Amino acid sequence: MKRKSRFQLKDRHKKIIAMIKDNKLRLISAMFLMIIVAATTSATAFLIKPVLDDIFFKKDMYMLKIIPMIVLGIYFLRAISTVGQSYLMTYVGEEVIRRLRNLLYDRIMDLPLTFFQREKTGVLISRITNDVNIVKAMVSTAVTGALRDCFTIIGLTGVIFYRDWQLASFAFFVLPLALIPFIKYGRKVRKVSTGTQETMAHISSFLHETFAGNKIVKAFSMESYEKNRFFQMTERLFTLQIKAAVARQMSSAVMEFLAGVGIAFIIWYGGYRVITGSSTPGTFFSFMAAVLMLYDPARKLSEFNNALQEGLAASDRIFDIIETRSEIVEFDQPIEITKEPHDIEFKNVSFRYDRKMVLKNIQLHVKKGEILGIVGMSGGGKSSLVNLIPRFFDTTQGAVFIDNIDIRKASIQSLRDQIAIVTQDPILFNDTISNNIAYGKPDASDEEIIAASKSAYAYDFIQNFPLKFETRIGELGGLLSGGEKQRLCIARALINDAPILILDEATSALDTESENFVQKALENLMKGRTTFMIAHRLSTIRSVSRIIVLVNGEIKEIGKHDELLAKKGEYYKLHEMQFKQYEKG
Repeated sequence: MKRKSRFQLKDRHKKIIAMIKDNKLRLISAMFLMIIVAATTSATAFLIKPVLDDIFFKKDMYMLKIIPMIVLGIYFLRAISTVGQSYLMTYVGEEVIRRLRNLLYDRIMDLPLTFFQREKTGVLISRITNDVNIVKAMVSTAVTGALRDCFTIIGLTGVIFYRDWQLASFAFFVLPLALIPFIKYGRKVRKVSTGTQETMAHISSFLHETFAGNKIVKAFSMESYEKNRFFQMTERLFTLQIKAAVARQMSSAVMEFLAGVGIAFIIWYGGYRVITGSSTPGTFFSFMAAVLMLYDPARKLSEFNNALQEGLAASDRIFDIIETRSEIVEFDQPIEITKEPHDIEFKNVSFRYDRKMVLKNIQLHVKKGEILGIVGMSGGGKSSLVNLIPRFFDTTQGAVFIDNIDIRKASIQSLRDQIAIVTQDPILFNDTISNNIAYGKPDASDEEIIAASKSAYAYDFIQNFPLKFETRIGELGGLLSGGEKQRLCIARALINDAPILILDEATSALDTESENFVQKALENLMKGRTTFMIAHRLSTIRSVSRIIVLVNGEIKEIGKHDELLAKKGEYYKLHEMQFKQYEKG
C-alpha cells in the first residue's frame, strides 16, 4: 500500500513540474540570471585575497584603483540580475498556481451532486485558497530560492577548493552529517503540515456554517457552545503549528551547530597555516569569507526543504480532488436532444444512495405537456426521483428515457438544457437582478428579461428599487424577501424556456400572500411544459393532470385528486393529516 502511495505522489509532482516546464523560456532566463547572482557572490569572496594581500599588505596603488571599480560592477550586475530572476520566477510561480487553482475549480464544478453532499463547503474553499497558497510558496519561493542558492553553493565551493583544497576537504566532511536532520525533520514538517491544513479546512467549514446559520445559533442561545467548539479547533491548530515550528527550528539549529564545528576547526587550522607561513592572510580570509557565505545558502536549503514538504502535503490534498472520478460519465458518442416538448419514462428504475434503497422499481410514463404532482411523507424518495431526470444521480437499476432516448446516452449539456428547476430554497447569486434572471441565458436581451420578470410577477417589486434591474441582491439574495427571491427564480426558469420543468416544493416555505403571487407565476411557467411538481401542500396540486404517491420509494397510488381521495388510501391519509393541521391552526 505504501509503495502505491509513493508512486501516486511522484506522478502528482510530475504534473506540477510539467506546468513549470511550460514556462521554459522564462525558466531558462531566470536560471541564467541566478547563475550571474551566484557568480557575483563567489566573486566577492574571491576578491578578498587581492584586497588584503595586494592593497593592504603590498600597498599596490594600481590594484587600489581597479578593485573598487570591479566591486562596483559586480554589485550593479548582482542587483539587476536579482530583480530580473525574482520577476521571472514569480511570474512562473503565479502562472502555475493560477492554472492549478483553475484546474481544481474546474474539477470541483464537474463533479456530481453526491460529491457536494459528502464534502463540506468550507473544506472545498480551503483547498482552493489555503492549500493552493501553500503550493504557491513552494513553487515561487522555495524552488526559486533553492535554485539560486544551489548555484551560489557551487560557485563558493569552487572558490573554497581553489584557495585551499585540503582545508576545503575537511569543511565538506560535515556536509553528510548535516543531511541527517535535513531529511529527518523534513519528514516531520510534512506530517504536521498535513494535520495543520486539515484543521484549517475544518475551521473554514465551521466558520461557513456558523456565520450562515447565525440566526439559529442565536435563537437557541448556542453562542457559548459554538465559541467552545471554535476554541478547541484553534487549540489544535496552535499545537500543530508549534510542532511544525519546533521541527523547522530543530533542523536549522542542528545545521548551525555543525556549521559552528566546521568554522571553529577552519579558524584553528587555517590560522595555524598563516602563522607558520604556509598560507597568506589574504588566502585565509578569502577562504573564510567563502565558507561564511556558503553557510547562509546551505542553511536556507533547510528552510526551503520545510516549505517544500508543506507544499507537497498541500498538493496531495489538491490532487485528491483533481483525481476524483465522477460517477456521472458522458457517453462516448452522446446524442444531442433538441429543445421541444418531451415524453419522459421511468422503466424499472431503482436507486440506491448511501447503502439505502431510496427508489424501488419505478414504472412511470409522463406525456408531453402533462403536469405530474408528486406527494408523500418526508424521506419517501420524491426529490431523488426528479433528480434522476437531469442526471444529478444515475439509476442503480433500470433507466430514464426522454422520447425513447436513454438519458445516459444523451449529451449532459443538451439534457440539462431541456430542464428548468425551481427549488424550495431559492438559490440566487450576489449579482444584479438582471444577471440573476438571465443566469441560464447570458445573451438575453433587456426585453426578454423584462418580459420574464412580468410573467413571474416580479416586475413591480423590482421597479421599487432605486437601481431597478441593476440592483445587487446580496449573498444568496439576502436583500430580498422569500417570495421575491422565489419569483426571481421563476423568472430565471421562464427566460431559459426549457420544455421540462421540475418544481421541488417551490411554495412550501412561503406565507399566504407570497404564495399567491408565486402560484400565479408558476401557472405561467408551467404552460406547455412537461412538469414534475413535488408538493407539500396538497391544495397546490388539485388541478394537475395526475398525482403519484410515493411511500418508502415505491409508487403506491396514481390518479387525479378526487379519484385518490375516493380510494381512501395513502393520499387520503395525507389529506386528512393536513386538514386536521389547518383546523388546529
